[in-house]
Amino acid sequence: MLQAFGIKSFPRAEWWVPVGSFIGVIAACLSLNCRGTMFYGVYEVDMASQFFKAVIAFGYWIVAVNACKQETLVEGKRPDYYMFLAFSALGLMMLASSVELITIYLALELSSYSLYAVIPLRSGSRGAAEAGLKYILFGAVATALALYGLSYVIAAQHTTFIAELADKSWSFAQQPMAVVGLSLFLAGMFYKLALFPFHFWAPEVYQGASNETAAYVATLPKMGAIVVLVRLAVFLKPGLELTTTLAVLGGLSMTYGNFAALAQKDLKRLLGFSSVAHAGYIMVGLVSGTAEGLAAASFYGLAYLLMNLLCFWVISRIAVDGRNLELDDLNGLYRRAPYLAFALGAGAFALVGLPPTIGFIGKFFLITSAWNHGYNWLVITLVLNSAIAIYYYLNMVRHAYTKEVEGEEMPKPDCGVLGVVGASLLTVAVLGLGMIPAPVFELAVKAGKALLP
Repeated sequence: MLQAFGIKSFPRAEWWVPVGSFIGVIAACLSLNCRGTMFYGVYEVDMASQFFKAVIAFGYWIVAVNACKQETLVEGKRPDYYMFLAFSALGLMMLASSVELITIYLALELSSYSLYAVIPLRSGSRGAAEAGLKYILFGAVATALALYGLSYVIAAQHTTFIAELADKSWSFAQQPMAVVGLSLFLAGMFYKLALFPFHFWAPEVYQGASNETAAYVATLPKMGAIVVLVRLAVFLKPGLELTTTLAVLGGLSMTYGNFAALAQKDLKRLLGFSSVAHAGYIMVGLVSGTAEGLAAASFYGLAYLLMNLLCFWVISRIAVDGRNLELDDLNGLYRRAPYLAFALGAGAFALVGLPPTIGFIGKFFLITSAWNHGYNWLVITLVLNSAIAIYYYLNMVRHAYTKEVEGEEMPKPDCGVLGVVGASLLTVAVLGLGMIPAPVFELAVKAGKALLP
């Protein structure tokens, strides 16, 4: 039976991981309307937390299934690999419910430490060890900045609860220490989100890590950063110095990420710079200061996760030997694996923002939520950058459909049942939520309205 899904063996340490993670998806979806607080009010269950927990649980399920066929992982380290991924996902779920800055910091560290151990687990790859070392060093700097900023916020505002901080002044003229402290604390979130200029780790780590590990690093930690930024965005009224700083960083991030991606040949480096651009897009919703803006940022976080998981799923199926792919490795994919070629096309169209994909409707929500709220220039920057991104995203489709294999025959992609079913599921999600986004977006709007005072 396992052979029908293209799996030669299913070690005892991992047979239950996809099943258990899918149960987590169901539990998160069933608890969307739950309310409550725990641990003296620092951990809150609300619509926003459960929305992101459902997204994180779904992403972890896809990553767990994708990793079942990882060829570059030493067999003896598979249990450790899944354990660390599970701890990281647990930290991200705790982050989703954290409503106090120290708790946010601790949950962020739980999710980060696990990835420090997971990234180097790529058999025979010096690049993976280098990527792991870079992630640790850069992560340590970002953590130090966040902790240092936290001390400034405590000294200036005398509280770490987000609900109480929302009633405080965040004008630089009145509370310069608090604004500087919050800026430094947000730097830790920007690092996870790969927002310019905290992006420098992303392309190298994506390239050095295994394809399956890169799929996790490129998607789920971003959800943790987004949920924290959405909660802290209640401070960000249009016109404040901090809000304007975020808008400027968003514009620089989307511009730099797209221009840097134009020159890439390695697919994972291309997606790494792409993530820098998408981090800038999310800023458009956060600076609007409205519930619709927070909802748009949350919805686009879901869109980002689905689009990138789809692309990494296809990459993992093509690179059956675990190697890094370049654009030329996509040549003739429509002949070798038509299902994967179509799925890659759907993912690329969604990342561009073409209808009827979730990427298009996600950008539409961002644009409409931010227009006429003081940052129209940022909306225009988003539109222009989406036009720039057309070249390198559709270049992937061009290689898959219009170029033929030259020279040696390429390894046959994994066209087993598991590969086709996974690609189909993610493709349906990317296209289906693009055509019928209302049910999910309404949940995000309810969550956004509940967060605002």
